[in-house]
Amino acid sequence: MGKQRKTRKIVEKRFAQMKKIISLSDNRIKATERAEPKKKKKVDPHEVKVREVPQASSALFFQYNTQLGPPYHILIDTNFINFSIKNKLDIIQNMMDCLYAKCIPYVTDCVLGELEKLGRKYRVALRIIKDPRFERLACLHKGTYADDCIVQRVTQHKCYIVATNDKDLKRRIRKIPGVPIMYVAQHKYTIERMPDAYGAPKGAI
Repeated sequence: MGKQRKTRKIVEKRFAQMKKIISLSDNRIKATERAEPKKKKKVDPHEVKVREVPQASSALFFQYNTQLGPPYHILIDTNFINFSIKNKLDIIQNMMDCLYAKCIPYVTDCVLGELEKLGRKYRVALRIIKDPRFERLACLHKGTYADDCIVQRVTQHKCYIVATNDKDLKRRIRKIPGVPIMYVAQHKYTIERMPDAYGAPKGAI
């Protein structure tokens, strides 16, 4: 017997077994054990449809974030640190050169955990973020996946700028109104979606 015919017979046999199963609403089942027939809900054409829209932060006014301002609070992602090392950029100094103001870099526990998991190859990155000028943010969630943690933080608190070179994370942050993104491009830091009032570099938005 050919392989195709054999598999077809097995599939047909299984299908026949599945067909034997009686549905819970069948008349042959006792009235006490029988499932109640589903009632079709009548749709009223004149009924007002209610759409739930996520509430925008009170810090936003026409997409302009009033919680942003010097000193800037910058949430750093794992690959942003690695890109800075590859391009031989001093993180704090270049942040200040980009924004023309004092910057406070923030590192979450999950970012630290990600770097520790990467091993000895990334010991330079670990040494950099353990600098006392870098503020630590405690994480209460399980695991070390930093992207979800960063997205959740910037959704709740609009005072952060996200520093990342991760395309997927950038895409997710762009969906959140009023959150600027800092990234490494052409051996320097660039920022996008920064309000004009704060002197964002031209061509970065």
